[in-house]
Amino acid sequence: MLAPTRFLRASWSSTLRLPKSNFPVRPLPASNAEYLRRCTDELYAWQQTSRANPDKDGKTPETFTLHDGPPYANGPLHIGHALNKITKDIICRSQVGQGKKVSYIPGWDCHGLPIEIKALQAQKKDANSDPVSVRAAARDLATSTVEEQKSGFKEWAVMGDWDNAYKTMERDFEIRQLEVFKQMFEKGLIYRQFKPVYWSPSSRTALAEAELEYDENHKSVAAFVRFPVHVSDGLKNGALSAASGQLNVVIWTTTPWTLPANKAIAVHKDMEYCVVQDSKNEMTIVAASRVEEYQKTLECELTVVISSLLGSDLAGNLKYENPFQKANGLQPVIHADFVTSASGTGLVHLAPGHGMDDYHVCSALGIPAFAPVDDAGAFTKDAFPEHPEVLEGMLVSDAKKSGTAAVVKYLKEQNLLRGKQSYRHKYPIDWRTKEPVIVRATEQWFANIDGIKEGAMKAIEGVKFVPDGGRPRLESFIQGRSQWCISRQRAWGVPIPALYRVDEDKHEATMNSAIIQNVIDVVKERGIDAWWTDPQDEPAWKPKNLSGSYVRGRDTMDVWFDSGTSWTLLPPNKDQPVADVYLEGTDQHRGWFQSSLLTYVATQTSNLSRVKAPYKTLITHGFTLDSEGRKMSKSVGNVISPYQIMSGELLPPIKRKKQKGVKQEQPINGVQTYDSMGSDALRLWVASSDYTRDVTIGQPVLLSVNQALHKYRVTFKWLLGIFSLPSCPPAFISFNSVRDELPNDLSRIKLLTDKLALHRLAQVSEEVHDYYAKYEFFKGVNTMNKYISNDLSAFYFETLKDRVYTGTKVDCQNLQNVLGIIFYELTQMLAPICPLLVEEVWDFLPETLKQNSVHPAREPWAPFRFLEEKPMTTELLMAEEQPTHLDNYLLYVDKLGSAIKVAQERLRAAKKIGSSLECDVLVTLPDDLLGGLDQFVRGGGREGSASEMKRGEELAGLFVVSRFEFNGVEEAQKCAELFGEDGASAEYDIPDGEKGVVFVSKAGDNKCPRCWRFVVTKIHGEEGKQDKLCQRCEDVVREEGL
Repeated sequence: MLAPTRFLRASWSSTLRLPKSNFPVRPLPASNAEYLRRCTDELYAWQQTSRANPDKDGKTPETFTLHDGPPYANGPLHIGHALNKITKDIICRSQVGQGKKVSYIPGWDCHGLPIEIKALQAQKKDANSDPVSVRAAARDLATSTVEEQKSGFKEWAVMGDWDNAYKTMERDFEIRQLEVFKQMFEKGLIYRQFKPVYWSPSSRTALAEAELEYDENHKSVAAFVRFPVHVSDGLKNGALSAASGQLNVVIWTTTPWTLPANKAIAVHKDMEYCVVQDSKNEMTIVAASRVEEYQKTLECELTVVISSLLGSDLAGNLKYENPFQKANGLQPVIHADFVTSASGTGLVHLAPGHGMDDYHVCSALGIPAFAPVDDAGAFTKDAFPEHPEVLEGMLVSDAKKSGTAAVVKYLKEQNLLRGKQSYRHKYPIDWRTKEPVIVRATEQWFANIDGIKEGAMKAIEGVKFVPDGGRPRLESFIQGRSQWCISRQRAWGVPIPALYRVDEDKHEATMNSAIIQNVIDVVKERGIDAWWTDPQDEPAWKPKNLSGSYVRGRDTMDVWFDSGTSWTLLPPNKDQPVADVYLEGTDQHRGWFQSSLLTYVATQTSNLSRVKAPYKTLITHGFTLDSEGRKMSKSVGNVISPYQIMSGELLPPIKRKKQKGVKQEQPINGVQTYDSMGSDALRLWVASSDYTRDVTIGQPVLLSVNQALHKYRVTFKWLLGIFSLPSCPPAFISFNSVRDELPNDLSRIKLLTDKLALHRLAQVSEEVHDYYAKYEFFKGVNTMNKYISNDLSAFYFETLKDRVYTGTKVDCQNLQNVLGIIFYELTQMLAPICPLLVEEVWDFLPETLKQNSVHPAREPWAPFRFLEEKPMTTELLMAEEQPTHLDNYLLYVDKLGSAIKVAQERLRAAKKIGSSLECDVLVTLPDDLLGGLDQFVRGGGREGSASEMKRGEELAGLFVVSRFEFNGVEEAQKCAELFGEDGASAEYDIPDGEKGVVFVSKAGDNKCPRCWRFVVTKIHGEEGKQDKLCQRCEDVVREEGL
């Protein structure tokens, strides 16, 4: 018997159709720039132009606007930028895929403290530098950073109107911002007041709540402080008649440094209080429920002398002296609703200059705010006028707690300190310097949120939130806010358009519509820098009808007011929001989302039924974390840059496959080669992530991303090779035509395998399309990846190899039709996710197909439809053109295929077979079986009919075996007995709970040397011949002259 020889195999190799393509394993750097240009600038410009006019049906394409929340122009791009910008780009591209005209104008937030600080550091200047030089340095930094970040964004294949990108430091933007400010002022929403605000000593400016972070483990010094009290005659002769000697109250505070600003002490009118006496006969009033805790602080026994006192008895009947402000005389004990017995002593020290709650309670009683702390967070001489040397210059929020220590020391010397303790609690810090902030009363400009709160809440009723949890989050921030401090004591920003009168020994702010409009007019002519460069007495800044001498203010607007007015660059949209989508990080519910909503609502009609938000849909994404769920930090060393993902350097180095006789190459200068997949790797990581929650990134995640990209490339390389077969060019010349025509002409789809492939494609296409429409891209990518790996690579493509390599030309062209639809659908699904890959794949197509087909990124994508469900009739009962039948068939393929593989593995373990083509399959069917499974295996024909035999051949190809037969249980059992040790079996489930058996045996016929199927009938006396072709290969070789 002749053994198979290479000569025999090689003799038929020239007759095979072997797909070949030059499509590379990895993107080629030399082509990257051109592909980038095509899929970004060229695509964006094309859709802006081509979709500006009515289409061939006379319909004007819909528009879609994603408004960009501007990133800070103050540093290099990080992985958070990638998550943000690429998600936006995927949304825009998916909308282009829906046939819409998309508008995306990128922007940058160029003002504010972060940029100012960095600019000063770069030039080694301090915060007291003159405003003109500060602004020049900040502008230079912002300008250069914008260009650097823009280059990075474009490298990530983010398309947009880059030539018209907006910057908040541009004159036109600043003018529009001032016009919004003017409208709000004219509606009475802008005012100036001396009241407490968050103040950052490290930045020397007021801060808004959106500029705060919180230290969850801040350490403070808490103190129990005694105040001797004067009791009114009424109370002395009434509820306190049993008390003799000096009475005291004790307060507990975590901010002892605010005691010099104390103006009152608060009790709750309904809380029960008592008088306690210690071992030294000191008489003190505390809440009854806090006696035990106070006793622990003093470390001595307390005796209750008087009980059942109510806060209402004490309020208005006790007065005391602030030891730091004796000149002010006696101060009152009052009622406050916020006093509780949860901690402390039930008595609260009030400093209306250092707390909003204190301010509201005291201002209602005419008690003024007082804050003897300067811009640097140091006590002024007013903190202790009698002995300024004790406190003046002491910092109140430094690490050493200098101010607190000085206050506590003096209280102890005066025998007023009753205890102190270290106290850990949540405390606000400056979001940029990470240093503690204080609450400090200063003259600031505010926007009245109470005046627009109802309108803002009404406006977001019609907004769609992704995820849903964004709605209550934004609502809570709006509801919990009554004012917005919009002024900042910095040089780099848009000035608050106020003038200050300086004659008549005054320095009071003046603002009216005429002043604001005049400022706008001068800025249009001279630019905003003139506000700082012009002489202070420059008359151009003062309206002609304003008498007196004035100078320009030095406060600038909160940067959230800057970016919050960015909606002004969008064209009005009748009664609809100006943008379809706003998308930013979840921290922007208290930042840009809110400031945009408030400024937009503030400029609209007061008619609540017509008020709108600036956005239809509000999407929020989480933060990026390392693989262990930690925030990325330079100090921890877990920061990942977008470039590392693009270059593949976070993955193991590529190991070159060893080749016999070839010396293994060593890394040059120790430099390893990595699996660089370019920006598509970065984009696919973003698209694969559930951005609605915090997103982790690490080697395991990136390995799966690169594996998926390689699977895409291998899939496309094989398809490109099939479309480029010299001996069998596709019968179609356009992907669009075959996609439209083939599903409507089922006579051209002969084989069940192809019908199942198109049916499954239709299911996946609709599923991915729905996920994209809901902005759930990670679900769409997951569906697509499973489809490519399981349905295509592991199943359909395996069934096709025989047909492509060795089948008839007609069959090859038929399956090229099906593959053409699959190819085009894949490119349309991937176009928003991996645009560079799609561009590259398109470039490697045969020229005819490329020229006659619409680029997949430019053709509106509707889900592929294959078969529509029809009303069931007798004729359709057995038809395979019903989607429900094909659904069942896919189930049968899965169940039978799994059983066949189990049996094959048993034969492989026994070393009876190698390739799956080396076996025959026999499937048992119960004799009384009717319906789907019977129809599936028989092809609708009767037992022994030609159609049944044809279906058997078809299923043999589908399961990649040499023969596929089916029989009744008894006959199949007899056949199985004949297999003996050369066979194996496995059970499979039959609908209605029954089970069938699959028998797999070593192939009984000879192997065809061309197609390698074991279908050549053995002839007695010719057992040793190995060169006889199967009938199909004989026909193909003869008919095609091979």
